[in-house]
Amino acid sequence: MTDIAKNLREIRKRIKERCDQHGRDSRSVTLVAVSKFKPSSLIREAYEAGQRTFGENYAQELKEKSNDLNELEINWHFIGHLQKNKAKYVAPTVNLVESVDSVELADTLNKRAPAPIDCLIEVNVGGELSKSGTDENNLVDIARHIESLPNLRLRGLMTIPPYNPDPEKSRPYFLKLNHLLMVLNKELSPATRYSELSMGMSHDFEVAIEEGATIVRVGTAIFGERE
Repeated sequence: MTDIAKNLREIRKRIKERCDQHGRDSRSVTLVAVSKFKPSSLIREAYEAGQRTFGENYAQELKEKSNDLNELEINWHFIGHLQKNKAKYVAPTVNLVESVDSVELADTLNKRAPAPIDCLIEVNVGGELSKSGTDENNLVDIARHIESLPNLRLRGLMTIPPYNPDPEKSRPYFLKLNHLLMVLNKELSPATRYSELSMGMSHDFEVAIEEGATIVRVGTAIFGERE
């Protein structure tokens, strides 16, 4: 068994244990293997170990890797800040764009998508100037706009809280995102209830699961430190 296969087995075990402790079905949590800056060969290795969902942060890198691995049935998530002029690389490839943060980006994705794609709104819950994501005050307006677009399907919210090595420091931000999802459902009353919460990474995904995460994004704990 390769190191990546061992790491994946350990992460899945931890996800299941935390779900069991909190009365959740572990199948309700999607593990996204964050493959940013990792070669296609390692993605293939993870795929052979049973991983099917991978997350990329950069549009050009996503395009190149999806071409390299086009024979594999990979679910691609785009999880980084997306410039509008790079949407043409992302919209035809991904299953889920996790980082929609403006009506302008939503419009561009809608125009570039050859078929309807799922998306999440990224919320900057920590109010950090260095991070992308919409302000929570704009959340309902962006969601309402996405609902008007034929090629985007809003599924929920995503966030990256301020980094702290203590995972407990992330908990208030995860709680806040869960609350915002409830507010959004109440305000818009969508035909299909928004249910996805993408939150939690290698150092804090277990706390995120405790607070309702349905998607966790894990890179370092699977692939090792980035060079």
